[in-house]
Amino acid sequence: MANIRVAHRYAEALMGAAEEQQNIDRTGEDLKLLQTTIKGSKEFLLFLKSPVITKEKKSGVLGQLFAKTIHSSTMLFLNLLTEKGREDILPSIIDKFFRLRDEKRGIVNVEVKAAVELAKEHDAELQRRFEGYTKKKVRITYSLDRQLMGGFVARIGDTMFDGSIKRQLEILREQFTEGSLQN
Repeated sequence: MANIRVAHRYAEALMGAAEEQQNIDRTGEDLKLLQTTIKGSKEFLLFLKSPVITKEKKSGVLGQLFAKTIHSSTMLFLNLLTEKGREDILPSIIDKFFRLRDEKRGIVNVEVKAAVELAKEHDAELQRRFEGYTKKKVRITYSLDRQLMGGFVARIGDTMFDGSIKRQLEILREQFTEGSLQN
């Protein structure tokens, strides 16, 4: 729990610095590169989390890997993390940064799980409805869940929208048992 708060503070500090320098987009690109590297290499993540490797060694390796590809301010941030011994929470900091950036831009992320791939017209309808519900721009990420009988389940933050056939059948069963169904 403490690491989540620390990651949030570092992300806020990075966002503040990026806003001051007016390079939020560039910082986002740099963090996307770092995120892709972390997700693509289990060894790199283990390197970041290793308490055995010295700060100097980590700082040197990060410099060799990224100094020519990321902005100097992002590199300074990486060096600060290494100096403070917080490089292990870099993945969380990156996630928090992207959430903060989306908040500032008025974007809400929606996760949709469906039994089958949705048709484009259904995709557009979901987009429209969720934008109407949130009153913000919506970014939807889809995934297939073969355990669903049909329909979809969507999540916006802590709010769940269950449009699955299973849930609809549960509602129908509840109505039958309560005797509230009318002919």
